Amino acid sequence: MDATSSLFGILYTFSASLLYPVVIILILLVVFSLMLIGEFLSEYAKRNRDIRNLELCCNKVREHVKSQEFGKAASSLRNVKQNFMVTSFATAAAEHLEKNMIPAIEWLSQEYEIRMAKRLEQTRIVATIAPMLGLMGTLIPLGPALIGLSQGDIVQLANNLMIAFATTVIGLFAGSIGYVLTQVRKRWYWQDMADIDYILDTLEVGE
Repeated sequence: MDATSSLFGILYTFSASLLYPVVIILILLVVFSLMLIGEFLSEYAKRNRDIRNLELCCNKVREHVKSQEFGKAASSLRNVKQNFMVTSFATAAAEHLEKNMIPAIEWLSQEYEIRMAKRLEQTRIVATIAPMLGLMGTLIPLGPALIGLSQGDIVQLANNLMIAFATTVIGLFAGSIGYVLTQVRKRWYWQDMADIDYILDTLEVGE
């Protein structure tokens, strides 16, 4: 019986010791999620997709590549004015195109795909971890709350229930922000990758 009590005591102590780290991490996640909102709004303001410009530039690139005029093709590629990721890719691809290193451009597109996935990881982690920590912050104080209830200590009961409810709300708040930003950015980056694939198809046709 003593061994069982000791084991349960260890479990309770370990569980209770996690409360402060969980609360601190939750607060940091809320601050981080608010920063992500600012970054998201800034990225939204800079998004500018011009399909006509993309088609016009790609047609010129195709013609120049067919004529083996890689310098002019690179100049046409630099005139692509799209969303940040696509424009950045076109500028970087133009440097390889000048040197007639078209296979390197396909490798470059994979690098940009990884870069987009990395940006999605931030909000996806927040959307996944925050509710988990909120649940931990809910369950951990319930032990002391039940002890306070059994002892008739209403103050201890109220304080622990307040912590439990607060951590739940904070975790769901941060998780909701992460989930919404992930879904919207996922659509953005699918669109950007479609434009990048169109540029790659243009170079392959021109070969």
